Amino acid sequence: MTATQNSVAAAIAVNRFGLGARPGELARAAGDPQGWLLTQLKGSPPVLTGEGLKSSADFLGKALEVRRDLLEARRERKDGDANSDKAVAAVLKLSTISRPVYIDETYARFSHAVATDRPFLERLTQFWSNHFAVSVDKIAVLGIAGSMEREAIRPHVTGSFTRLLMAVEKHPAMILYLDNQTSIGPNSRAAQFMARRGKGQGNSRKLDINENLAREILELHTLGVDGGYTQADVTTFAKAISGWSIGGEDQGRRFARLGLDSGKPGEFFFREVFHEPGAKRLLGRSYGDGGVKQGESILEDLALRPETARHISTKLARHFIADEPPKEAVERMTRAWLDSRGQLSKVYAALVDSPEAWREPLSKFKTPADYIYSSYRALSIPLRDKRRTLQAFEALGQRNLSPGSPAGWLDTSAEWDGSSALLKRIAWADAVAQRMGDSRNARELAPEALGATLGDATTKAIARAESGAQAMTLLMASPEFMRR
Repeated sequence: MTATQNSVAAAIAVNRFGLGARPGELARAAGDPQGWLLTQLKGSPPVLTGEGLKSSADFLGKALEVRRDLLEARRERKDGDANSDKAVAAVLKLSTISRPVYIDETYARFSHAVATDRPFLERLTQFWSNHFAVSVDKIAVLGIAGSMEREAIRPHVTGSFTRLLMAVEKHPAMILYLDNQTSIGPNSRAAQFMARRGKGQGNSRKLDINENLAREILELHTLGVDGGYTQADVTTFAKAISGWSIGGEDQGRRFARLGLDSGKPGEFFFREVFHEPGAKRLLGRSYGDGGVKQGESILEDLALRPETARHISTKLARHFIADEPPKEAVERMTRAWLDSRGQLSKVYAALVDSPEAWREPLSKFKTPADYIYSSYRALSIPLRDKRRTLQAFEALGQRNLSPGSPAGWLDTSAEWDGSSALLKRIAWADAVAQRMGDSRNARELAPEALGATLGDATTKAIARAESGAQAMTLLMASPEFMRR
């Protein structure tokens, strides 16, 4: 590899596989760009720490108390107190305890991304958080979306996909987001109990499964929309994971006569009396009636299916290489997945070893989050006020942990490079540059940030700038800085 080729490869490693170059980072990657990336995958993933970070169980324990207040207020309304203020107070209280936690979680995530010396690992972590998307526009997960990333994704990002999948699907945030705590098998003990009770009281409320979680696992998390499953498979899978719920007394209060164990508040809990009994047949395979193990066995098999390997390898290639994923790279990662039985470090190594990943610099348009991370890293922008810092993500159209659907944020240029979005970026870049004034030298920072991808036109424009702030705006608004 020539010196020029090596310099280009270093820029690709730092900006495409990483989160943008901090001062000195291109030089550290230049000796062995591929080795620099793979070294970041060794050792335990870092544990995020920060003021206000709580476990999901701790937060949900408090939220459960608020839920009880809300249920009590609703009962009072039914009894004739239509103007009860308790329900309003309970909803406000839930928001009051959720939003500070959300801010602390997203700020810890952001500050780690800006400062980390393992940016490839962090990019992979955020790839998986978007793959297993929960969205905080559903208030039930506002206080635990961040802890799901810390508890279920970060510890498993370089390990087995089976373990990652299991941890995510059992996490309270995923269960609440897709309503699986409401899923009750139509022939379960709980359903039979309610049927008997309804007949005795002159009414019959039918309980049934909720297919949300099962559908998204098949369509988004594993096989993909073209993965060969049917609606019957969705229904069968939903029955297999009925009873996958969250501990807490209120979840099973109606069925106290059945001798329910409520589980630990805020933690995954298998409610056996909610589970649809019987063997299940899914995608040509049979699964015996084994309680929680039935759903676990299905997940284990899904994790290792060729359709899953190809679906996720395609998404990785789209994220890291190009909007139109190179078939050769996808095939390489798919083989690594199947040969290693879903060992993610092997899949990442196949990605890094793919020649296609190094051929076209700047082939990906940065998402707003990428743009913000790379700006903070390149310019060493100080982290100060939490709320003000996080407002940038909303201003540029990518609020943290809020993709709006289980499909996550889209990962192609067409989603982000519209004229209105570009104008917002330039306005934000100008505001940042004006605040920093002459404290940073854009002429020196440009080659530090962009390396061999820095073009002559951008170099000349920065050199001709009338002020330090204008030069900084021109750097951040340049085509090279907008892409990775």
